Amino acid sequence: MGTPELISPRSPRVAAARRLARRNFRGKERRFIAEGPQAVREAAAHRGGDGEPTLIELFATPEAADRYADIVEAAHTAGARVHLADADVLADVSQTVTPQGLIGVCRFLDTPFPEILAARPTLVAVLANVRDPGNAGTVLRCADAAGADAVILTDASVDLYNPKSVRASVGSLYHLPVAVGVPVEQAVQGLRDAGVRILAADGAGAADLDDELDAGTMGTPTAWVFGNEAWGLPEETRALADAVVRVPIHGKAESLNLATAAAVCLYASARAQRPRRAPDA
Repeated sequence: MGTPELISPRSPRVAAARRLARRNFRGKERRFIAEGPQAVREAAAHRGGDGEPTLIELFATPEAADRYADIVEAAHTAGARVHLADADVLADVSQTVTPQGLIGVCRFLDTPFPEILAARPTLVAVLANVRDPGNAGTVLRCADAAGADAVILTDASVDLYNPKSVRASVGSLYHLPVAVGVPVEQAVQGLRDAGVRILAADGAGAADLDDELDAGTMGTPTAWVFGNEAWGLPEETRALADAVVRVPIHGKAESLNLATAAAVCLYASARAQRPRRAPDA
């Protein structure tokens, strides 16, 4: 593997990567930015449903290229173009305060909603009207950790490929199917037709998560619908669900934030869906 020359700050490749900070350019090019060693490593190992590599380009400072030689090699193996760049160039492209020396340009990797339904999912997170990119990425990470089969971002939610969403997912973006731009009514109806029970997570829900667990109703295929960070789920969305469930507050906290509530709900379903292990003889 030859050593690339330092790329010029005026290179069209740098300008193209810089434009991906804007949603309209991401959508037009169907490309997004992944920053840092963890995200780039995951991207280099990932291939889309068509078998094509997700990582198509890598910018690295000489120091980062030495420190993360394995990631640079993986990028080469994946067929990505690798460019060495000064720290100032990466800072110009980066969306973080302290860039880590590696920036990847990746192909979009969302999954068509019908493909998710065809896979007969048993645990799904639906993000309805989630506007904060950090929250969206964190819920995606929680869903991945809980073993969910898919995440769906409705058409009223934040862009999956917002740099903050990508960073907050900490690589989970590459681990499970994600559908984007699905109207919430279509998402709910499609999942219900696929045999999935729809639960809306809401602090004012009539059902209590503990009671649902005690009643043994959580073991069936389930989709959790999570709402906006500030005002939760609108009445019309709650009305679509089979049940509106609140996470019980046993202490004095006023409420839970979106990501924490999502983690509690998803893990409750994951535990209920696991087969019980027989006690040791």
